[in-house]
Amino acid sequence: MIDKKQYDLIIIGSGAAGMTTAAVAANEGLDVIVIEKTELIGGNTSFSGGMVYVPNNSAMEAAGVADDPEMALRYLDATVPTEDGRDMRKQFIEKGREAIDYLNEHTSVKLKPVPFYPDYYPDEEGSREGARVLEPYAFDARGLGKWFPKLRPPIPEFMLFGGMMVAREDLSSFRKVWKSVPAFVRVAQLTLQFVWQRLSHHRGTRLVLGNALSGRLLKSLIDLDVPILIESNTQGLIKKDGRISGIEVNTPGGPMILEARVGVVLATGGFSQSQEKRKKYLPLEASKHSAFAPGSTGDGLDLGETAGGVINDQNTHNAYWSPTSVYERADGRTVVYPHTVTDRGKPGSIVVNKAGRRFTNEAVSYHQFGEAMYAANKDSPSIPAYLICDNEFLWKYGLGAIIPFTQNLKPYQKANYLKTAPTLEALADLLGVYSGGLLETVGLFNKDAVSGDDTAFARGNNVYSKYLGDLEHAPNPCLAPLLKAPFHAVELVPSDLGTIAGLQINTDCQVLDADGQIIKGLYAAGNDMQSIMRGRYPGPGITLGPALTFGYLVAKHARQEKQKGV
Repeated sequence: MIDKKQYDLIIIGSGAAGMTTAAVAANEGLDVIVIEKTELIGGNTSFSGGMVYVPNNSAMEAAGVADDPEMALRYLDATVPTEDGRDMRKQFIEKGREAIDYLNEHTSVKLKPVPFYPDYYPDEEGSREGARVLEPYAFDARGLGKWFPKLRPPIPEFMLFGGMMVAREDLSSFRKVWKSVPAFVRVAQLTLQFVWQRLSHHRGTRLVLGNALSGRLLKSLIDLDVPILIESNTQGLIKKDGRISGIEVNTPGGPMILEARVGVVLATGGFSQSQEKRKKYLPLEASKHSAFAPGSTGDGLDLGETAGGVINDQNTHNAYWSPTSVYERADGRTVVYPHTVTDRGKPGSIVVNKAGRRFTNEAVSYHQFGEAMYAANKDSPSIPAYLICDNEFLWKYGLGAIIPFTQNLKPYQKANYLKTAPTLEALADLLGVYSGGLLETVGLFNKDAVSGDDTAFARGNNVYSKYLGDLEHAPNPCLAPLLKAPFHAVELVPSDLGTIAGLQINTDCQVLDADGQIIKGLYAAGNDMQSIMRGRYPGPGITLGPALTFGYLVAKHARQEKQKGV
């Protein structure tokens, strides 16, 4: 329990934005506390892939792949075609490099360049095939000590053997484990390390992806002696002398009032898990399920509104989309699996609607694919859609929550997650899809796969599509015929990878009221602030990049406020 009740800055939420704000503010000399509603730290960041999109970053420049900030702005102008929010996007480009350099120098957050990870709209002006994406170095969670069990683990389906994380660069080794000696050695090494780690810990201690970022941020707070209250639900904001001056919070030890000399930061993760707000801000066709962390129920938005803040929902979309497949496990847990990069673009699968027709290039970004589902559904029932593959594909690449080389498919079939049939006609009947349409679609697709040219949607024809495919497959890394029975399918519905509608703020992340005036002492960051991308998704890590950048800027502004003696 904490031993005092007054701080310079109170941060509500322990995701990337909240913990970044806390780490920078504490390092700048502010007295800081973090409030987390759930029993686990890390929020949505712990579930994420950990990609951090920051144009013109120095880590990539040091690796010999320099970016051009002017071209980066042109790219964002092309992909987010609205003047609204442009000042924030420009500030993101100008300050992102500074924020990452600061974190690398003053905290345990260490990010490395991902030399090849294309922007999601590779044909737009200013796009790059690399140079803008960072990811956290693997992190040894033993450094968290007693806090490790309090770090939110990844989605279970993203781990092997009940607790082993696999880095992005190691995925190919697992796919080739029985075909390559180096791959076998690497997998054996990682597996033995995991077994050793499990002897003394509840899961593997080698953290990668978003869990590594959360772990590194938590380690930073531990090193800076930042107190963290978990299982503590903020009930309201306190206003005094015209500014937000504290919070009312229910803690495991009872209700408390905490005072904030400088202000309060709302960083609770948006509203992905609020059914009420999903109905209000998202399309009716959107899934009621989200792959986001359970604490993201819109608390920050509610607190902001009660203080006079305004939620801006005038975006192209109010969520970042991904096709997801959903099922209930035998233990009663609902699995929500986002189909981001592991299967849709690989050779030997297609996605069709109820008419048995493809409606988009399957190897576009997950957000674009979600957009395509909504657009197609206006003309022909395309929600749900069906991701279909043959038996060879399922074995080699897996399908959704089913990992490659899975021999026992019965649990997934029993849960009605995986639909399997001996022929395409039988699979169509099982899915309720028009069989004539499916047979014609697969026939054309198989013909195109042989030639390597997707005549319908140009799948595999640009650098991002190729990235999602299998670069060892020719002539097109995204195309292979569906031939080997039995045939399989999972149902896809559009769900979110974070929400976009959020509190209106200025460039210092101060919350604004309906008249555009600053609500003194109140900040919003992460998914609690309106996304600077206004409903578009230009590249990998477009949520975490701004979260780190604007969390840093909140802390810097709060330090200035303290120096002014507010």
